[in-house]
Amino acid sequence: MEQRGRVSDKMKILVTGGAGFVGTNLIKRLLKEGHEVQSLDNYSTGLKSNEVDGCRYWAGDIQNISIMDKDFNIIFHLAAIARIGPSFERPEEYIDTNFNGTYEVVKFCVKNNISLVYAGSSSKHSGRFKNPYTFSKDLGEDIITLYQTHFGLLSSIARFYNVYGPHQLLEGGYTTLIGRWINNIQNGIQCEIYGDGEQRRDFTHIDDIVDALILIMEKQAYGYEFELGRGKNHSVNEVAKMFGIDPIYKDAKLGEARHTLNTDDTANKILGWNPTCQLEDYINTLNL
Repeated sequence: MEQRGRVSDKMKILVTGGAGFVGTNLIKRLLKEGHEVQSLDNYSTGLKSNEVDGCRYWAGDIQNISIMDKDFNIIFHLAAIARIGPSFERPEEYIDTNFNGTYEVVKFCVKNNISLVYAGSSSKHSGRFKNPYTFSKDLGEDIITLYQTHFGLLSSIARFYNVYGPHQLLEGGYTTLIGRWINNIQNGIQCEIYGDGEQRRDFTHIDDIVDALILIMEKQAYGYEFELGRGKNHSVNEVAKMFGIDPIYKDAKLGEARHTLNTDDTANKILGWNPTCQLEDYINTLNL
């Protein structure tokens, strides 16, 4: 495993998917810490309204990453087509972006000696063939591991668990449970639960996710697979009680995991990462 001293100098950083939820929060932190930051996003789900002053934004596809500057110190590869449901309708798009696009990013990093942090998904642990989304993200991990093993790629994989917080999508087919319910409550729409509501999720606040990504970069902790979940989960019914709502129940969605829960402490041991944000506290601050 590759682990060096902390990075203190200003770095030149590319964030793919930088106009999205995680990317926007990461860019804000990177700029605050004095780094030079650029974003590459095709704006399929990223928003112009998320753009942060001080970051240079490029509208384009990650499969065309070779036209970008070659002197980045590190790339945070967050760009992906997410959500499980739509992946059954358009599996070829998911594989094209999440695998072929990632392959182009990996080759670009190796050719130009750029370190890589890849945003994986905790859905991996429900089985790679559970749905096309999980399969496509797992293929991305495979190509990273191959190039790390044989072709000198300096990289780590950071798997996210049910992320929520500022800049999350509130409407459309790519929303998460928390974002969708916030939007529904604000607009007087009844919230829905798919299945019996006893499925459990390890909800992790975006600030904790960004903390971990920054630590990977600062400690240059490459060659690791980091599970970025709090290690505590809640049933969807419990979350409904936190929101104070009376949802309606619908049939369970195809391909969804029954439970997510991080039980791995590598991020704590290697990075000193200790997630502190709690879902109930966040919900209470919303004043819905």
